[in-house]
Amino acid sequence: MLSIEKYQEEFVQFLEEYTIVKEPKGLYEPIDYILNLGGKRLRPVLTLMTAHIFSSDYKKALNAALSIEVFHNFSLVHDDIMDDAPLRRGQETVHEKWDINTGILSGDAMLIMAYQLFESYEADVFQALAKLFSKTALEVCEGQQYDIDFETRNDVTIAEYLKMIEYKTAVLVGAAMNMGAIVAGASEKDQQGIYDFGRYLGIAFQLQDDYLDAFGDPKTFGKQVGGDIIENKKTYLYLKALEFSEASEKTALETLFTSTPDDATSKIERAKGIFRASGSAEATKSAILEYTNKAFEVLEGLNITEDKKDLLKEFGSNLMNRTV
Repeated sequence: MLSIEKYQEEFVQFLEEYTIVKEPKGLYEPIDYILNLGGKRLRPVLTLMTAHIFSSDYKKALNAALSIEVFHNFSLVHDDIMDDAPLRRGQETVHEKWDINTGILSGDAMLIMAYQLFESYEADVFQALAKLFSKTALEVCEGQQYDIDFETRNDVTIAEYLKMIEYKTAVLVGAAMNMGAIVAGASEKDQQGIYDFGRYLGIAFQLQDDYLDAFGDPKTFGKQVGGDIIENKKTYLYLKALEFSEASEKTALETLFTSTPDDATSKIERAKGIFRASGSAEATKSAILEYTNKAFEVLEGLNITEDKKDLLKEFGSNLMNRTV
């Protein structure tokens, strides 16, 4: 097995060879731009690592890994348009650097390119990858729609929120690992198992993102702490605080999350105080641990060696102990 950094290096080298700008440049330059903005490359790394874990040459999974990364970035281009976001990874978003029409069209092209990357595989592998990819892509769209719907709803439940983050975030993590297993020729049982491992880890990852948005260190978090609070997002922290609060506290929190005060710092601190006092902060940390442990339990049924299970546990633990 290789280090995470080595998989990242191999993937970035492969990406650099792939992202060749061609005509019409107005279509392909934005694609090259977004794919080279950086990031941790978590999903493609998981594809390569999983292929290696199931005793395959991980380089055979490079096209599948790139497909996941192209799709992920396609979704970011369109998400940024919907959110009217000015920045992505500290740089201008595609629709800001070019225009909205370019963002839509270049994003559409990326979705098609993601499918094209499966064409290098044998027919049975191609079919399995395309079937999983189509299911996952549709679920990501469903998750995005749930997220949009929740913005105007005041009756979102914990179960609904967990379903939303599973579809919007976690299924793509699971699919990234499943693709590595497909390329490696793993059994269907092991494919499903590694998918569930990634899915549970993806839910834990998003819950931790919710927590860090409120309680992360501004020096290491990489984006504005309290951004979800400022934007009145109904995160797990918020929903749990509502669940645990008395009627008066619940009303105060709901009122706070409909306000846009000039002093954002005051609003953030008030919300964090409610999260702590209600027990929501601790409940969120417990949920992160619960889903991480669910992921680890899945590993026991995989047909891989103990040292590889330990490697996946170490990866999961490092992911959950992050401060960014």
